[in-house]
Amino acid sequence: MPAWRLPPGEIEAESFRRIEAEAGKHGFAPEVWLVVRRMIHTTADFDYLTQTRIHPRAVAAGVAALRRGRPVATDTRMLAAGISTGRLRRLGVEVRCLMDAPDVAAEAPRRGLTRAAVAMERLLPAVAGGIVAIGNAPTALWRLLELLDQGAPPPALIVGLPVGFVNAAEAKEALSRTDYPHITALGRKGGSAVAASVVNALAILALEEGGHDD
Repeated sequence: MPAWRLPPGEIEAESFRRIEAEAGKHGFAPEVWLVVRRMIHTTADFDYLTQTRIHPRAVAAGVAALRRGRPVATDTRMLAAGISTGRLRRLGVEVRCLMDAPDVAAEAPRRGLTRAAVAMERLLPAVAGGIVAIGNAPTALWRLLELLDQGAPPPALIVGLPVGFVNAAEAKEALSRTDYPHITALGRKGGSAVAASVVNALAILALEEGGHDD
């Protein structure tokens, strides 16, 4: 059989074998490595071995939130689409995104803010104890950190992986210095796909699966 016609499960398993071989001794705890490995699998980028920052309580907090059925808030529909809905359905978890809400679109220019920042303001009260996943908009992460500094109820976990050249690295650096449970990666890299991969890895752990996608 030609290599390109391998069954999907075998392709993924072989990908993980190659990641393990190239990564070598990495020092991550098993549950943390499951998250980082999936980030590398999604991006084919081994920089995540050294750039990823995972708070000591992050993985446990994210898994517990999913097992409690707490919602996941995202900054883009693309990120929401990348999360395994089958797994979240089994966990009773709802994904929420307000980026295309008409009232958010109307309010943002009036206040001189991005839609992502306004959407985060609207979402945060509803996802206290849940997961906030940001893969595109640094302004969403900055606004989240501002709201938390002002005393807003925090999510159980912040997945902060905005990508870009303006304020993305700075926002992630600021997140990495907080004591809120977080998963981030220093520098400009990130994106909706890698943020979704983190949530998917946590869902795998929450369901205690073997590690394959639906």
